[in-house]
Amino acid sequence: MKTPRILVVRGGAIGDFLMTLPAIGALRERWPEAQIEILGYPHIVELAHGRYYADAIQPIEARAMAGFFVPRGILDPTLMGYFGSFDLAISYLFDPDSIFANNVRRCGVRQVVEASPKPSTEPGMHVAEHYCKPLESLAIYVEQPRPRLFPNDEDRAGAARFLQAATREPLVAIHPGSGSDKKNWPAEKFAALGRWLMNELALQLLIVHGEADDEAVGRLTELLAPGRATVARGLKLTELAAVVERCALFLGNDSGVTHLAVAVGTPTVAFYGPMSQQIWEPRPWRADGLRVVHFGPDDVASGRKAVEELWAMRSAGH
Repeated sequence: MKTPRILVVRGGAIGDFLMTLPAIGALRERWPEAQIEILGYPHIVELAHGRYYADAIQPIEARAMAGFFVPRGILDPTLMGYFGSFDLAISYLFDPDSIFANNVRRCGVRQVVEASPKPSTEPGMHVAEHYCKPLESLAIYVEQPRPRLFPNDEDRAGAARFLQAATREPLVAIHPGSGSDKKNWPAEKFAALGRWLMNELALQLLIVHGEADDEAVGRLTELLAPGRATVARGLKLTELAAVVERCALFLGNDSGVTHLAVAVGTPTVAFYGPMSQQIWEPRPWRADGLRVVHFGPDDVASGRKAVEELWAMRSAGH
């Protein structure tokens, strides 16, 4: 019997991809023997490659893809053969006129499912639920989807080397940045909470430094004073996932890295401002592994309380 071949096409940022994992996981659960491939941004979709979800990945930004975004475009023969090798393709690209989907159909794919990357207009529908909804056309129903990542042995070995050379444990990871300054909890407040963590709970801080976090990280490290925290910079997402998995707690904003922390099972305090939407709040797969603190006059105290609750649960072995 032929092994089913399934392609998932997924662009978007880190959080977008992580919120799509429950849908990909549902495909894996339904067809465990299938060859599942993901067409996306390699540095992001690598999180799923050989880590339960995907058997292979391909870059979505290939120049030869251009013809697929033109109505009845001239299609690259090699890509036509690639797309045509799949029994099922699920596209999460913004494709309101079905241009990409119809060109993929021209390649001979047996079934193409079009899935909108834009959040649902249905009140209260979480984005993870929205991304699972198109699978209902395949008679696949996902209840309470919760993204989960599975770092592999190589990821964890790399994390152990990094942490052994960098700092001592237990660690609290702090990511003071995000994709928008408006979503960032003030560095002064992160610093106040960080000093309390170090002085009162004797915890070591690990500051996550992403590509766009120079200002936020610089300000936080300045406020904490030299040598008070280790900075994790330049790690691949797969490495970062394994490092954060080793942390006792994670503190972050409405960002893809916060979703990553929740997806590896690290107890997380997420700080959400007025620009953040509830439908994008993380969904922990570990029981009671998340606290969301909303910006406000008492948010430092609320953040401290959230940390105390999660730390107490950890100390109790939950």
